[in-house]
Amino acid sequence: MNHEPFEPLADVTDGDITRIQLGETEILLIGTAHISQESVDIVVSTIAAEKPDVVAIELDQERFDSMRSEQNWEDLDLLQIIKNKQLTFLMARLALGSFQKRMGGHTGVKPGAEMAAAIDAAEAANMGVELIDRNIRTTLLRAWRTTAWWRRAELVMALTLGIFQKSEVDEKELSNLREMENISGILEQLGEEMPGVKTVLVDERDTYMAYKLAHIDAQKVVAVVGAAHKPGILRQIRQNISAETIEIIETVPPKGSVGKILGWLLPALVVALFVWGFFNADPTHLKNAALAWFLANGILSALGAAIALGHPLTIIAAFFAAPFTSLNPAVGAGMVTAFVQTRMAAPKVSDFERIGDDISDLKGWWTNRLGRVLLVFFFSSLGSSLGTFVAFGWLKNLF
Repeated sequence: MNHEPFEPLADVTDGDITRIQLGETEILLIGTAHISQESVDIVVSTIAAEKPDVVAIELDQERFDSMRSEQNWEDLDLLQIIKNKQLTFLMARLALGSFQKRMGGHTGVKPGAEMAAAIDAAEAANMGVELIDRNIRTTLLRAWRTTAWWRRAELVMALTLGIFQKSEVDEKELSNLREMENISGILEQLGEEMPGVKTVLVDERDTYMAYKLAHIDAQKVVAVVGAAHKPGILRQIRQNISAETIEIIETVPPKGSVGKILGWLLPALVVALFVWGFFNADPTHLKNAALAWFLANGILSALGAAIALGHPLTIIAAFFAAPFTSLNPAVGAGMVTAFVQTRMAAPKVSDFERIGDDISDLKGWWTNRLGRVLLVFFFSSLGSSLGTFVAFGWLKNLF
C-alpha cells in the first residue's frame, strides 16, 4: 500500500476511536483499558461494523503465543532458570501479571481480554492479524539497563508497592482513564518521576507501533492499543520514522560498565583489607574481623531465608554461602538458596498454575511453593547485602 507524503485529512475522534486516513489506508485506532468490559465491547462491535482487512494488536509474538495457548508448566525448568540468572525476570513478570489479574478481578474482566476478543473476531471473519508491539523482553531489559543504577532500587520499590496496593477501580474510572487529557497528565507525572522508564515503556513503544501501523498493506485497519499509547501513536504516525530508528529501539543495550565496576569494587576492597591486615594488623584483630565478616553475612542471609520460611537446609546454605558469595558478584547468595530450596521443596505444577492468583495476596507468597522460592531468593540476597555493609563497618578495627 502506498504511503507517500500527501495532504493529510484531519483525524476524527469519536469516543475511544480515532479515524486516521494514511494515504490509501484508513486506520481506526481504538484506545482501551486492559481490564474493561466496555473496551471489549467497543473492540468487538467496531470490528463487526467496519469489517477491516487487518486487525492490529498491541502484542508481540511472545505474548501472543502465551495468550493463544495454555502454559505447559511441566516443561518449565526452574533450576535452569536459576542457573541462567533469570529468576529476577521471572519474578518481575509474575508480579506484574498478578497485579493486572487482581485489578481485573475488581471489574470481572481478564487482563488483555479486549486483545483476545479482537484476535477471536479477526480469525472468525478470516481477517489478517498484525502484531505491532515490541518484544516484551527487549522492553524490560531496555527499561532496566537504561535506568541509572542509583534509581533502580526506586524502580523496584515502586513495582513492589504496586503489587500489594489495595486500589479498586470500576468501569466509570476506567472510562475516565481512557480520556486523552487524563492520560497526558499521568504520563507527564511518570516522565517527571522516572524519565528513563517512561521513555522505554511508553515513548519507544509508541514509535515502534506507529511505524508498524504505517507500514501495514491494507485498505482498512482496526488497531487495538492501550489508551496510554494512543496519544503518542497519533503524534508520530505521519512522521517519517526510519528503519534505523526502529533498529535502535529494538537493540538491548549492554550491561553498564559502572554497574560492573561497582559490583566488584566492594569485594575487591574487602579482600585488599584482609590482605593488608594479614601483613600489618594485629592477628587478634584480623581474626575478629574475619569472624565478623562471616557472621554478619551468614546470620543476616540465613535470617532472610528464615523469614521466607525456607527449608532448614536452605537456611543453613544461606549461612555458609553468603560470606563467600558476597565476595563474588557473579554468584549471589539468592542463587544458592533458591537452588537449594527448589531441590528440597520443589514447586508442583499446581503451584505454577496458581502463582498469579496466590501472589496477589501477601500471604500467598508464603503458601505457594514457587512464591516461597522467590521469597527465599529475595530475602536471603537482601540479608547478605545488609551483612556486607555491616561487616565492612567493622573492618576498620584492622587499622
